[in-house]
Amino acid sequence: MPRRLFKRYMPNPDSIKGNKSLRFLGKLIHDPNLWHLNRHSVARGMAIGLFWAMIPMPMQMLAAAAVAIPLRANPPISIGLVWLTNPITMPPIFYCTYKLGAWLSNTPPMRMPGHLSLEWITAELAVLWKPLLLGSFVAGVVLAILGYVLTMLYWRWWVQRSWRRRQERRRQVGH
Repeated sequence: MPRRLFKRYMPNPDSIKGNKSLRFLGKLIHDPNLWHLNRHSVARGMAIGLFWAMIPMPMQMLAAAAVAIPLRANPPISIGLVWLTNPITMPPIFYCTYKLGAWLSNTPPMRMPGHLSLEWITAELAVLWKPLLLGSFVAGVVLAILGYVLTMLYWRWWVQRSWRRRQERRRQVGH
């Protein structure tokens, strides 16, 4: 079952619950249903993590956790997927989301300078932020929907395959 795959890479829920920096969540974080791996909690976690990974903001992990807990999504999956946008992948991902936002808003995309610098980004931020946020939001929503639907479909396929294999083994033993 896909549960084994996710369990292999998941942190221990007790270590997360005992984290002093998460005390502000109170009883919410101690809900045992929050830590179960089922297709709904995993699919929700995938959707939340993929959405927040596309949003260009600091503390994406905190946002993913804050949304995952009340929606009963699996927090480690939500938080872990945020790391799709890491210091190595951020520039190409956010460049693509900027281009998407520029295309959606029908604004001509800015040309990249020969040498990318913090000064250039700061100077052009007034023009860049609208297409970047629009493209990031749209990409986040699309990836969240895809992540949710594909996780649900994969989980269902895996369970059906497991049931078929189990039935085949029972038939073989019966004959």
